[in-house]
Amino acid sequence: MKQHLARIALLVRDYDEAIEFFVQKMGFTLLEDTPRSPSKRWVAVAPPGQPECSLLLAKAKDEEQAQYIGKQGGGRVFLFLHTDDIQRDYEQYRAAGVHFEETPRQEAFGTGAIFQDLYGNRWELIERKI
Repeated sequence: MKQHLARIALLVRDYDEAIEFFVQKMGFTLLEDTPRSPSKRWVAVAPPGQPECSLLLAKAKDEEQAQYIGKQGGGRVFLFLHTDDIQRDYEQYRAAGVHFEETPRQEAFGTGAIFQDLYGNRWELIERKI
């Protein structure tokens, strides 16, 4: 059996502000932005060169869902983004206004740095050891 993750739903407050963050600040590719109803869109973004697994930017439909925006990991790192050059991406993201909690640090697995998306979800940018 062969399986892979295709989409990860990420709750957002507003489609356009989320697209702006992921596409303009993080350099992700906008894969799809299709209206589903007057208030709902199917919006998918992915890191450059990796459309196999994407983020589905899902606008919270009510107050119950809205309370989880920025808290999907319960305070822990929620998403892990691998890179081939952490220093390059760290500098580009910081220059674009992405908030990092730390500078890149060495670990047994390679180099990592925790940052937050526009809603406060915690991510880790990782350059793995070869």
